[in-house]
Amino acid sequence: MRVKLAPVVGVAVALVAAPASASAAGESGRALCRGGVLHPVGTAATAYAAIVGRSGADAYARPGGRRLAHFRRLNVNSYPTTFSIVGAIVTRTCGMSWYRVKLPVRPNGRIGYVRPRDVFVARVRTRIEIDLSARKLSFYKGRRLVLRTPVAVGSPATPTPIGRFYVNQRLVPANPGGAYGPAALGVSAFSDVLTGWTQGGPIGIHGTNAPWSIGRAVSNGCIRVPNSTLKRLFAATPGGTPVVIHP
Repeated sequence: MRVKLAPVVGVAVALVAAPASASAAGESGRALCRGGVLHPVGTAATAYAAIVGRSGADAYARPGGRRLAHFRRLNVNSYPTTFSIVGAIVTRTCGMSWYRVKLPVRPNGRIGYVRPRDVFVARVRTRIEIDLSARKLSFYKGRRLVLRTPVAVGSPATPTPIGRFYVNQRLVPANPGGAYGPAALGVSAFSDVLTGWTQGGPIGIHGTNAPWSIGRAVSNGCIRVPNSTLKRLFAATPGGTPVVIHP
């Protein structure tokens, strides 16, 4: 998305305690905790996001292993750096030792490990699913479908990547009447072909000044949503929201 973006003020999610999905709820849960064991985090209706704290966060290829990258509190667009938590390694007393997270970097789907002390954790109960063949976007709260809309998707030459991603940015274009409409949700995915673009060719869900394109495969990989619908979607979608893109 090659456009000057102004950051949304504040974080769009409320910070909560670390997830209890690592078999850590109650005395019976504590009996099942084994140090160093990776537990899955999240369900079809609830996900968890890790938001980088003031001092930044290092991501590692494995716990205590090679450092992959250092992430600052704010990313290049001045939005809080956000990861999607997919697993947690616990201690024998059910404390959090490491989070296994999806990283907003190439290659798509890159996984790393971050220390719990370096992040805040937020619970997310929204989900976006995009069907490229049908050119439809569906938005869920919990298990309830609350919005469905036709969209424009990537052209055959610049296809929208397929996979499981998450919203890692909420951005407001400087020109709401421009190509990106009134707002944009940045996704932790990158174009498979536009590697030379600014910021590595990130994929976004945004509005458009070309309403004729809705329902067609004509974009550079981003998902275009009618502006009136995009406003509703943007207002309801916090950072960390899972984004599943189907062929």
